[in-house]
Amino acid sequence: MLLTPQRRRTAQVIGVALVASVALGGCATYKEDFARIDSRLDSLDSRVQGAAQSAESANQSATQANQRLDQMERRVQQLETAPRRTPRG
Repeated sequence: MLLTPQRRRTAQVIGVALVASVALGGCATYKEDFARIDSRLDSLDSRVQGAAQSAESANQSATQANQRLDQMERRVQQLETAPRRTPRG
């Protein structure tokens, strides 16, 4: 059966409409996937920021502890090198 130009044109229009509907339907699915992925990324981002803040706080605490240890070490060295006192009595 030969297609007349009018039927060929109608078949082309129907074919384009089918392809467009499938393509647009696929985009809707991807939008939902992207929204879910964006939500998970936001959640991970907030967790990473919280972990970074905790790490920064721990770093500051460790720095303070090291400074205190250095002070104590200097004091111990001073006491060890100080001349011995003779006992009274």
